[in-house]
Amino acid sequence: MSVESGRANRIVVVGGGSWGTALANAAACAGRDVTLWLRDPASAERLQKTRDNTRYLPGIPLHEEVRATSDESVLSEAGCVLLVTPAQTVREVLGQLRPHLGAAALVLCAKGIERGTDSFMSDVAAEAMPSSTVAVLSGPSFATDVARGLPTAVTLACADAAEAARLAGLISGPAFRLYHTDDVRGVEIGGAGKNVLAIASGIVAGRGLGESARAALIARAFAELMRFAKAFGGRPETLMGLSGLGDLVLTASSPQSRNFAFGDRLGRGASPEKASGGKLAEGAFTAAALIDLAKARNLEMPIAEAVADVVSGASDVDGVVARLLARPLKAETD
Repeated sequence: MSVESGRANRIVVVGGGSWGTALANAAACAGRDVTLWLRDPASAERLQKTRDNTRYLPGIPLHEEVRATSDESVLSEAGCVLLVTPAQTVREVLGQLRPHLGAAALVLCAKGIERGTDSFMSDVAAEAMPSSTVAVLSGPSFATDVARGLPTAVTLACADAAEAARLAGLISGPAFRLYHTDDVRGVEIGGAGKNVLAIASGIVAGRGLGESARAALIARAFAELMRFAKAFGGRPETLMGLSGLGDLVLTASSPQSRNFAFGDRLGRGASPEKASGGKLAEGAFTAAALIDLAKARNLEMPIAEAVADVVSGASDVDGVVARLLARPLKAETD
């Protein structure tokens, strides 16, 4: 194997949280050369020694072939970098790591829209790293399932279809299956939008409005997501797949989802501050940006708007529920 071909198969995962650790494990199970990069040297040293990320994935050992480090030089040796940091920090992290990234393909694993600029993650990365190949990974997946090696399927999107196929093959393993597409916008809209709509589903559950109401809400929420994606160039078949419908079904129906759990606590009467429980719910940050973009295209997204109003404190749960139920009757396809 040549040096260059060896580098092409070398993966660095940036971010030592639950999802970053899980992806590092999955890539190692695929037989890849994997390094998990953490910003904090003490955390990296502890993880490398103990092989247990007790803060995020207690009881699930780090794969024996994964090396944990805070040494930025490993980034220049990578052929593929998985950026696994919160959406609102992507621009900052790329700015910090830019001098070390080299020619590695950059796979964005955050699901969100940047506050302030209303930019999708691929656009943020393109601005920060204009010469890099940028891909997006999204789909129905819980970190604990992936880290344990349980069967999971997600989607990887890159504007270069051949590169999308190559990266999907590089990261896929025995239990972690990646489908590929060139519909970057569709995949990232599915990932970002479903977080907001999962909060709505959690609110319905927490308020005790019943499973019938929650099923109706998920169906209508998906219709909103389809309208939004179409307006911004996403393809319907992408939204019907893993990164759209699949991810929405998962996150809108399980307390394991941070966004669903956040909404559930809101539905039970907690303030947005207390409902977070100290854990990141990306949908809380994405809601306002999603509505800004929708309004710019004259799109009606009443469920997403209701979430944005509750999260911002502009309305309470009972107020937005009454507002949604009072909407004029219309054809279901509208």
